[in-house]
Amino acid sequence: MTAPYLHLFSTFQSVETAQKLLKNCYQNQQVEHSEQKSYHNAYSFIYYVEHGLTYLQQSSNTPTSIKPVLLFYGMVQLIKACLLTVDPLYPESTSVLAHGVSTRKRKKQSYEFIQDEVKIQKNGLFSHFSDKMFHVKQIEGTKFSMQELLFTIPELERTIKINKNKTPFLAVGKITDEFIKVPLTILDDYKMTQDRFKQYFQKQTNYEFDAQKNNHLLFKCSKNQGPLNCSPLLFHLEQEALFIPRKKEKLTIFPEILNHYLILYNLSMICRYETEWWGELLHTFTSSDLSLIQQFLETTSAKIPFYLHEYLVGAFGID
Repeated sequence: MTAPYLHLFSTFQSVETAQKLLKNCYQNQQVEHSEQKSYHNAYSFIYYVEHGLTYLQQSSNTPTSIKPVLLFYGMVQLIKACLLTVDPLYPESTSVLAHGVSTRKRKKQSYEFIQDEVKIQKNGLFSHFSDKMFHVKQIEGTKFSMQELLFTIPELERTIKINKNKTPFLAVGKITDEFIKVPLTILDDYKMTQDRFKQYFQKQTNYEFDAQKNNHLLFKCSKNQGPLNCSPLLFHLEQEALFIPRKKEKLTIFPEILNHYLILYNLSMICRYETEWWGELLHTFTSSDLSLIQQFLETTSAKIPFYLHEYLVGAFGID
């Protein structure tokens, strides 16, 4: 079985191409000695990509019990390749080599995965690539629960609805549509008047209000909108559809790839250090968390290479 979207990276697995593209990135950023640095980083770039793809490919042929570890480290390696396009000195210090996230080392007796949390550290890869690649600053000590992270992934919609009886987001249209259509029912979720919501939505997104039609508010994007930069709207890869979170505090710029990193980090730690709980989850079928985790792993195996390839294409200015 071949992991989806991995073939997209074949373009970036040549030293000549890698150097040319890195040089283009550095020149656009007005980096000194761009040609020298692009030559120096070309092999690192290729090895990061190759290593990342190997992890991801192997994850498609491995049991669920160790799949999160392979997916996480495959993602980490591809992120390092992406970082070289915006940070020619990476890794400039050992402080950026750690994962940049921590989780509770010993789980409580009544532990549920969906209630678990990860905490952001001051230094490390997570804060570094959040800032360098997406211009999102992380605050040390911030905690994210697995539920709030999982509830931002539209591909999990049906599983969330069946297992948790919740609908955390609403469909608003295709990413290729000229207009998105926000249901008026969102006003109850956000506890806002229509005028207040229009102002809030326009401030938080790249969309401008156009009209009201058939119990929907129509908004038009004010600039080119791609899957990677559609945040704070949520993107469904297979459907190429956009969704709006039903909690107004979630309508904020936080690229989905960051959520995948945090969830996979926690799952990879559980695989390695909470073996008994992990084994019981996989083999006793007593928790509804299992179907959510399995659906997430299937989704992230496609979205990791898709999103990070999109990032490289954007960084290199390829149409």
